[in-house]
Amino acid sequence: MQVKEVEGKGRGVFSQRKFTRGQFVCEYAGELIDYQTAKEREKLYEGKTEFGCYMYYFTFKNKKMCVDATKESGRLGRLLNHSKSAANCATRLVNVKDKPYLILETIRDVQAGEELLYDYGERSKDIIQFHQWLKS
Repeated sequence: MQVKEVEGKGRGVFSQRKFTRGQFVCEYAGELIDYQTAKEREKLYEGKTEFGCYMYYFTFKNKKMCVDATKESGRLGRLLNHSKSAANCATRLVNVKDKPYLILETIRDVQAGEELLYDYGERSKDIIQFHQWLKS
């Protein structure tokens, strides 16, 4: 996979080979934290556009949790861009030895050179109004 600049989006991840539907792409990796800690961090990140906010909320064993991937790393999952209408990947929660992992896998065949995209799942009208790119 290759990271490239994408006009209007910043960085994006592009496939350098073909993927078939249902194939593992990468992990959405970061620090696993509880919901309350995540909400506190999110407030700290507000307005700090120099590094953005890469929080992924989910429920695991009836507990609200979050992967905070805001800190720069060599992991690519945090750099996949959003598309509601043209997504070719989706996240899936995987339980490995009682620990949650978020993985990205293809939801259709993907060609070499294609940008890897997934639907961030944001449906809040207030947030979408502030971030118009979430409509696409």
